[in-house]
Amino acid sequence: MMRGGGKGIHMSHITVFNGIFCNADPVVAKVVEKTGFGLVTDQDLVADAGEISGLSREKIERAFSAKPSVFNPFTHEKERSIASLRLAVAQRMSKGNLLIHGFSGLLIPEEVTHVLRTCLIAALPFRKDLAANVRNVSEKEAAKIIHADDADRVKWVETIFDKKDPWDSSLYDLVIPMDKRDVEHAASLIVESIDTEAIKPTPESMRAMDDFVMAAKVALALAKEGHNVAAKAENGKVVLTINKHVLMLQRLEEELAEIAKTIQGVKSVETRVGTGFYKTDIYRKYDFEMPSKVLLVDDERQFVETLSERLTMREMGSAVAYDGESALELIDQDEPEVMILDLKMPGINGIEVLKRVKATRPDIEVIILTGHGSEADKETCMKLGAFAYLTKPVDIDRLSKTIKKANDKIRRTKNDRQQGKDYSIKK
Repeated sequence: MMRGGGKGIHMSHITVFNGIFCNADPVVAKVVEKTGFGLVTDQDLVADAGEISGLSREKIERAFSAKPSVFNPFTHEKERSIASLRLAVAQRMSKGNLLIHGFSGLLIPEEVTHVLRTCLIAALPFRKDLAANVRNVSEKEAAKIIHADDADRVKWVETIFDKKDPWDSSLYDLVIPMDKRDVEHAASLIVESIDTEAIKPTPESMRAMDDFVMAAKVALALAKEGHNVAAKAENGKVVLTINKHVLMLQRLEEELAEIAKTIQGVKSVETRVGTGFYKTDIYRKYDFEMPSKVLLVDDERQFVETLSERLTMREMGSAVAYDGESALELIDQDEPEVMILDLKMPGINGIEVLKRVKATRPDIEVIILTGHGSEADKETCMKLGAFAYLTKPVDIDRLSKTIKKANDKIRRTKNDRQQGKDYSIKK
């Protein structure tokens, strides 16, 4: 039944989504062996998406996590990552029969019917036993690992389908209980199902595939211009859905249509407002030139929260930490670019935070903002690599200009590195 390059092959595909510790890897390997389909993993598609979007692999992989970056409301990195993953999937599907294993296969729209959508899941006791054997961990630790991984899958399915249950049978053509099927039997079920008439391409399904490609290209083009809207396509007609309140809707609609029409094959563009349009949060276009990943670190809660709000009013994206320990944890998880740092805090003080940040993440520009500093502190901070040293109370315009200067330095450094990388490739 080797069909990967055989005569008369039809362009069907398989997706496999699974819970952790459900024997998915050996099942996938067996199906690939039996069918000759090309195997595509999330790692492959993340690499493709990185080439398409310019985002780092780490940022794209974060899209699969249940916990997005605290800066995501300002950067839209998760939405940009998903847009690039959609196009990566669509482009891969034009290159032959594929088995797409992982999260990314769920991005294929249901109108594309020449895809066998498969889910492998098992009862929790089975999964805990397998985890204990594979990882050599206790039952309690196994349950913790499974719970954390399931949380990522729940959030992914909620993001894509607005459903809470990642194992919902309505999302799949085939759900296989791996606590009741061995690897060989599960693989055989998948192979038998791919040869049914229901999975073979039809003219309607192939048109839907073309629509998928076009919608993915439009969504990515919009994302690259800082917009976060849903895109669908049908025979050259593109429908864009805005899910946040807009202060000047007509102007936004005109801008979206202008961008969408740059994609080849787009005949018309219609904009609609979705269910989230009437909520209180405001639609914000991501401005790539403005600081959007500013971490404010200060134990004076009212001061720092007010400061965050004032920066947001100036189109700057910020997050808040109330002590040095929390700041260092957030740096590891969320990669801020500019830090506004108080010196006098309980626990780890600001000078120690500055030392650790510059030792591990030297690209982060640190602006000291303190009400209790001294000339000696200023000298110490500047020697340690602080970008600027300001004292409270600070004029918000002066602080804003300082943040923008730090942000400009970061952008120049990144551009210089990119140009150096491009130059080395050309050589």
